[in-house]
Amino acid sequence: MKVRVDPERCEGHSRCHALAPDLFVLDDFGNATAASDGRVPPGLEDKARLAVANCPEYAVEIVEDAG
Repeated sequence: MKVRVDPERCEGHSRCHALAPDLFVLDDFGNATAASDGRVPPGLEDKARLAVANCPEYAVEIVEDAG
């Protein structure tokens, strides 16, 4: 499982980072990107889903690994 942030939709509310700081990094304006390669470490899957559900701009998505 990976998380991805659509930079065109993200408006810097930073809810994803507040809920899952290990999965997202913020720039100077509060806009988020996935940390590292976006891979969700074991045990943080629920946090990733919570970040998706709480993004007011629908900018965060989960991408399932193929394989």
